[in-house]
Amino acid sequence: MSLEAPALPADRAPGSAASGLGPLPPQRLAARRRRRRRGYALFALFAFPNLALIAVFAYWPIIANLYLSLTDWDFISPQPLFIGLTNYTSMLASPSFHKVLWVSVVWVLVVVGISLLLGVLLAALFSKKLRGTPVVTGVVFAPHVVSGAAIAVVWLFIFDPNYGLARVVFDLFGAQSPSWTTDAHWALPALLIVSIWKGVGFVSIVYLAGIQGLPSDVLEAAKLDGASAFQSFTRVILPLLSPTTFFLVITQTIGAFQAFDLIAVMTSGGPASSTTTLSWFIYEQAFQRSNVGLSAAAGTVMFVLLMIITAFQFRFVERKVHY
Repeated sequence: MSLEAPALPADRAPGSAASGLGPLPPQRLAARRRRRRRGYALFALFAFPNLALIAVFAYWPIIANLYLSLTDWDFISPQPLFIGLTNYTSMLASPSFHKVLWVSVVWVLVVVGISLLLGVLLAALFSKKLRGTPVVTGVVFAPHVVSGAAIAVVWLFIFDPNYGLARVVFDLFGAQSPSWTTDAHWALPALLIVSIWKGVGFVSIVYLAGIQGLPSDVLEAAKLDGASAFQSFTRVILPLLSPTTFFLVITQTIGAFQAFDLIAVMTSGGPASSTTTLSWFIYEQAFQRSNVGLSAAAGTVMFVLLMIITAFQFRFVERKVHY
């Protein structure tokens, strides 16, 4: 007895348009093209406003700044004078700009490094859920949401060598309080203290969220294996927090390079340019010395540095991140 396959309807037979094996009729092809065009048009309709905003407020300023860096302009002349790479060559050959770069590097390394270290230690302490922890957490986080100018004014009173709280602390040890903001040797450490104090609360809260999101079974397994609290923290918690650390390193580095308000209120880049970072140098050249071209060149250098640092972190540091 032979078995025969049941006959398919004419519209489902192999080679027919409905079977999907043969070519579609011209009408269906035209309808499919129209649907695709409508989909592309709808996508463009929703994406265009966002792309336009990004182009106008992100990419165009970069291009305009690059052009201004090749000119000599003082905000008053009708047209900038094109001078090529003169701003870059004079700036990179200037010892004063080398000092600005050095101060910027020290600022970023100290602020980011100490903020991450203190932040993860505070987060580990807050995760213990001791009595009064919510209150302390709020107090530590509060400086992050306060205006930098207001914080700078408060710390100017604290650092006052005659009447400030710092003088009282030094008197307890029989020492004389230094002139924090007017001494070239103490001005940068004073700003670093304030910047770290302001930002460590945000870092600790982010780390605390990361610790609270860790899998409890891994921590319990470490305890069962006889790991001490220090070993659990260094060999289990810190490696698991590597994505959080990676995020904080990038955001804190960018924020440290852009530090401005504390410097503007407390030292104005002085004394003797001891607290002049790249961000303050850009402002100073443009709005105090009316040297727009040199300011734009410094802005381009800062942009390139941030791009290199970010690319390096994504290229090499992210390899050590355990997701």
